Amino acid sequence: MAEFEINGVQLDVPDTLLNDRIADKLRTGGYEAHEAAALQGRVRAGNRVLELGAGLGYVAALASRITGPENVVTVEANPEMIPVIRANLDRNGFHAATLLHGAVTGLDEPGGTIAFERKPVFWSGKLAGADSKPEAVVEVPMLPLHALLAEHRPHVVIMDIEGAEAHLFERKWPRHVRAVMMELHPKQYPDTTIKQIVDCMSASGLTYDPGTSRGRILGFRRVRHAG
Repeated sequence: MAEFEINGVQLDVPDTLLNDRIADKLRTGGYEAHEAAALQGRVRAGNRVLELGAGLGYVAALASRITGPENVVTVEANPEMIPVIRANLDRNGFHAATLLHGAVTGLDEPGGTIAFERKPVFWSGKLAGADSKPEAVVEVPMLPLHALLAEHRPHVVIMDIEGAEAHLFERKWPRHVRAVMMELHPKQYPDTTIKQIVDCMSASGLTYDPGTSRGRILGFRRVRHAG
């Protein structure tokens, strides 16, 4: 077990999850740095936060420190990461943060499972496809996005779900969502999918946010009307 500290957040990482690249990012503070900066720029005390793709629990811990852990829900599909995330949240005193196991989908029907491919680099796990290795695939709970939005009513949504975002923008998002920040994965889908994401956010009353957008991190904020 290796120990790291980023922005005052303590992270324990099992040796089986580490390679040189991951360890270097954790040592230098580069791990999820853009996501962390985007979150810190938009989350305020009392905001409800929904994170899709928890990783090691770092971003959820940062959100918990700002808004209170009782206002944070974080979702992770990889079953091997669930105890790691829970331990990291608890180590930092964020016992009240909610951790859900499952893969977020655009489907409306709750219940059931979906195939998820685990990867040697934990942050690269994704929904299984035709090219997935059978021995790396596990069934995980399906969590419909709009059911999560309705139940937890987040003000801020942040996501890094390795391409699964392509399926989450086929209908308008609710008005209680004030800001969205996501990592795009353009190698996994065409430009038309990115256009669909932007068009859906616009139809939902959210516009491009230059304050949180950087590189592959695309941010949106609720449109502010003059006067």
